[in-house]
Amino acid sequence: MLAAHGVTANYGPLTALSEIDLSFAPGSRVGVFGHNGAGKTTLLKCLVGAVAPSAGRIEYDGAPLTANVSQNVRKGLAFVPQGHNVFPNLSVEQNLTISGLLFDQGFVSRIFEIFPVLAERRAQRAGSLSGGEQQMLALGMALMTQPKWLLLDEPSTGLAPVIIRNVMSRLKNINETMGTGLIMVEQNVPATLKIVDRAVIVKAGRVVFDGTAQELSENKDLWKWF
Repeated sequence: MLAAHGVTANYGPLTALSEIDLSFAPGSRVGVFGHNGAGKTTLLKCLVGAVAPSAGRIEYDGAPLTANVSQNVRKGLAFVPQGHNVFPNLSVEQNLTISGLLFDQGFVSRIFEIFPVLAERRAQRAGSLSGGEQQMLALGMALMTQPKWLLLDEPSTGLAPVIIRNVMSRLKNINETMGTGLIMVEQNVPATLKIVDRAVIVKAGRVVFDGTAQELSENKDLWKWF
């Protein structure tokens, strides 16, 4: 279980999150939505340890998590920030190998099974890949740590609709075949609701909706939350 208990986070005088209480069951698929500046990315950063809460705590399997990303990655949390976070001058395979240095190097073969296009491009320089391929590589790099949780910040940004469908399908497959939980911040609400089970909406640093994806999909006045 991954949980935030009364989490408040500040950037100087600005309060980004205020008394957030959320818990995430192992292997679940959760979409986190809200307008720009609502606090969604800060929530992910608190969960992975990139931002220390000014109040409250993050817990993982009943134990408190410290604000130490490298330690938390080893515990099973992986964070994919917004944008194509790859080493552009290294090959696809080198990117994956570096990401898995502290883990099982042989897992790269599993990544190539999940993303066959990366196997085809294994010797290609990462910076020369298309936007969609770079996003898949970023996901593959996170998966090289064999996480129990994959935290994603807007994985569909800048991608064409057909590529978005492909990425979303891969994410659902990762969850179903590997048991990796997904917590995904997204602006593309309709595409995300097709693959998640639960939806959370954050507004001005507070949770204003927490329910099933179906419940939110059926809401005829969806945008009242934003």
